[in-house]
Amino acid sequence: MLPLQSIEGLTVRIDAPDLCYRYAARVVTDVKIAESPEWLKRRLKACGMRAINNIVDITNYVMLELGQPMHSFDINSIEGKQIIVRRAKENEIITTLDGEDRKLDTNTLVIADAKKPVAIAGVMGGLNSEIEDSTKTIVFESAVFNGGSVRLSAKRAGLRTEASSRYEKNLPAENALRAVNRAIELVEQLGAGKPVDGVIDVYPTKQEQRKIKLDASRVNSLLGTEISRDEMVKILESLEIQVNDDELTVPYFRQDIENTADIAEEVLRIYGYDKLGSTLINAESTIGEKNKKQALEDRIKQVLVDNGYQEMYSYNFLSKKDLEKCNIFEDNDLYKNCVRLKNPLGEDFSIMRPAMVPVIMQAMQTNYSRKNKNVSLFEIGRTFQDSSHNIEKGELPEEIFNIAFASYGKGADFYIIKNLVENILEISNIAKYTVEKETGDASMHLGKTAKILVGRDTIAVFGEVHPGVTENYGINEKVYFAVTDLDKLTKYGKSNKKYSEIPKYPAVERDIAVIVDEDIEVSQIENVIAKRAKNTLESLEIFDIYRSEKLGENKKSVAYNLKFRVADRTLTDDEVSGIMEAAFSDLERELNAELRK
Repeated sequence: MLPLQSIEGLTVRIDAPDLCYRYAARVVTDVKIAESPEWLKRRLKACGMRAINNIVDITNYVMLELGQPMHSFDINSIEGKQIIVRRAKENEIITTLDGEDRKLDTNTLVIADAKKPVAIAGVMGGLNSEIEDSTKTIVFESAVFNGGSVRLSAKRAGLRTEASSRYEKNLPAENALRAVNRAIELVEQLGAGKPVDGVIDVYPTKQEQRKIKLDASRVNSLLGTEISRDEMVKILESLEIQVNDDELTVPYFRQDIENTADIAEEVLRIYGYDKLGSTLINAESTIGEKNKKQALEDRIKQVLVDNGYQEMYSYNFLSKKDLEKCNIFEDNDLYKNCVRLKNPLGEDFSIMRPAMVPVIMQAMQTNYSRKNKNVSLFEIGRTFQDSSHNIEKGELPEEIFNIAFASYGKGADFYIIKNLVENILEISNIAKYTVEKETGDASMHLGKTAKILVGRDTIAVFGEVHPGVTENYGINEKVYFAVTDLDKLTKYGKSNKKYSEIPKYPAVERDIAVIVDEDIEVSQIENVIAKRAKNTLESLEIFDIYRSEKLGENKKSVAYNLKFRVADRTLTDDEVSGIMEAAFSDLERELNAELRK
């Protein structure tokens, strides 16, 4: 049947041949809208589709039978009887068959008449062209569109239909005419109308038949087989792949066959996977091993597990409410530098987490609400920030690899979590660090939170979660939280431990308790003592902090155990006493300390 440019006054024009490869249409008059016969309804139901009426059911049946989506519409709904396949105008509106108004943009392909769009190409038809019981003349449309364009149009419209799921896989243009003729055949078979002779077939972008060289030795090399060329030819011809000497012509409906590897797959599929023999891999073998960061991560995990912590996994997304529950408001730098999603699943998943506290506290809340009395959890994951406005520059946001852990109940204590952080530093081979009060974290209790620094770089924060935060999560327990930066642990950790001999000479121990103002930090006391003792001080451990009315208002007593030792001799009592007296003098002068007797 020769293609015509017009039938019943209907004309077709394609203004976007890069997105619409072919458009075929046929017209049916004297249409009789009715219920489909039982056999047709039964087959549609078996394929998971609902029967609607004979005309709609024909288009669905052809789509299932031939894989080519179709659309039918009332010819009288087409203004000027002109079908124009074009890009939508900016902010153009179409009401789709589901009754929803959808705003379009210039990247969306539409089927339009002289005045308005009547369908989103490859996705869904418009309500203004819907077939009704009074319809007498209809148009069957069978078109082929660019798969990527259909997928993006469906995504922008928030629709995923039977048609779009097929179009986005790139359908063969040669199948369009076959499909529309099959629909007309079914119309005649069901007595649903009177087909008009002729077909409109606008085909600006011809489908080229793919040709591939047959390389039998390469096919056998890929498969590890010894199939003869004659057997390969026999298999390929049975699949409608034409063989002419060493040239293969792929049928139009096999869009998936592109190269020799695809030919090898087709040959093996028919030849039989069960006939493949077992062979060793012919390649250079390498020994896989974990890098420094991965190995450290494993060691830290083991330390946490050994201390009764259980690993948890959470989403990288949270909401504005989650941040506010952790005292992270709009004036907070973490909030200002949040990475916000343009297409979130919902409000609860609209922000990439800038801190680990919210997700840990969510897990704590879940456990507390289920009457779990003692809970210790940890998570290894990333947080995301855009403090340098990388996204505005077209770059990726900053990602920080964190190890966060928290506990409440029996065994949860500031010094216990501090010791655990120090254990992590020890296995990271970080020996030199300082501990200071942390005052800038709004999620943590002011005065009961500390940070660990290497130089001036913060590598860990630990302490008690702010009481207001625990109250927001409905937890009537003190929660202790710590977070370390795994990248910084790896950076500052020494690769190799240095060997040191077992001391030959005994150590000399002394205890000291000093009374200082409440606002004096423990680290200040330790720095003064260490500075005076220099290389003679082997260890300095705090064992008591005491407060009472007898000490005075805003006073506290801090007690230490000091261990002195040198490598070449035994220190005398006079030497150690001299160091102790000098250290106390420094404390008295610099921190206004008093010796507690």
